[in-house]
Amino acid sequence: MPEMRFTIRWPDGQSERCYSPSLVVKDFFTPGESYALDDFLARSRQALKIASDRVEARYGMPCSRALGQLARLEAAGGSFSTHPDARVAVESFDE
Repeated sequence: MPEMRFTIRWPDGQSERCYSPSLVVKDFFTPGESYALDDFLARSRQALKIASDRVEARYGMPCSRALGQLARLEAAGGSFSTHPDARVAVESFDE
């Protein structure tokens, strides 16, 4: 199963390298685009849940790294939830 990493930039300018056990992230994000915080988190939930489900279908257990990445994104995103114009940029994909 091909895994990938993708780099995002939070509204405060901090960048973060993220993990997915599947290339499905490419179906939800485009490098160079920015997304409203709520949209970014919703897309992340969908993509990383699908990725984890694919691992579970193949290996019999969900992907703890994908679910951990999602928890990290949701926790970090929560710190920007009071900013109605907060956007998260997807900078690159690294396969």
